[in-house]
Amino acid sequence: MQKTLTIRGADLYQGYLDPEAQQALVDALREIIRAAPFFRPETRWGKPMSVRMTAAGRYGWFSDRKGYRYEPRHPSGVVWPAIPAMVLDLWRDVTGLAREPDCCLINYYGADAKMGMHQDKDEADFSMPVVSISLGDDALFRLGNVARSGATESIWLTSGDVVVLGGDARLIHHGIDRVRPGSSQLLPKGGRINLTLRVVD
Repeated sequence: MQKTLTIRGADLYQGYLDPEAQQALVDALREIIRAAPFFRPETRWGKPMSVRMTAAGRYGWFSDRKGYRYEPRHPSGVVWPAIPAMVLDLWRDVTGLAREPDCCLINYYGADAKMGMHQDKDEADFSMPVVSISLGDDALFRLGNVARSGATESIWLTSGDVVVLGGDARLIHHGIDRVRPGSSQLLPKGGRINLTLRVVD
C-alpha cells in the first residue's frame, strides 16, 4: 500500500490493515499479553502513566524513578514474547529494511489516557525509523518539531493506520492528546492499542 500523506515528514498509511488483518493482530496480541501482562509504568518523577504497556521482541521499554530505558525482561521476570510474524512483515513493507526491530512496544489507551509530547530517543541509531500501528478507538495524534517549541499539527488516527517516523521526522516531538471512546468496535472493552516498532541497538 502506498502512503496516504506526509505530515511534518511523517508518512501516514491510512487503513493499511483491513478489518480482517486488524482482528488477526488483536488475536496475536492476546497471546503476548497472557505471557507478559500489561503494567502501568511510572515517570521519572514517580507519577503513574495513564497508559498501560507491555512489549514483544528482544527488549521492552520501561520507565520508573531511575529514568527511561529498555529492559530484556518483563517486570515479572519473564523474557518478552516474540514479535508476531505479521508485524515483522508490516515493518519490512513500510520501511524496506531487512534489519528487524528489537522492540514492539504495546500501549493500551483507555478512554482518558493520553501521551504527552515526547521524542523517541532512547535508541542507539536514529537512522532507523520508528513505526506506529493503531488498533481500536480513534486517537488525536499531534506532531511538532525536533525542538520542543514551535507550532504543531494534529490528525486523527483510526484503527488500521500506520505511521512511519523516519529521516528528518525521526526525532520530532509527538504525542496523543485524546482518544475518541466508542469510535471502534475492534476491542471488546473499547480503548486503543498502539504498537510501536523500534530498532534499539
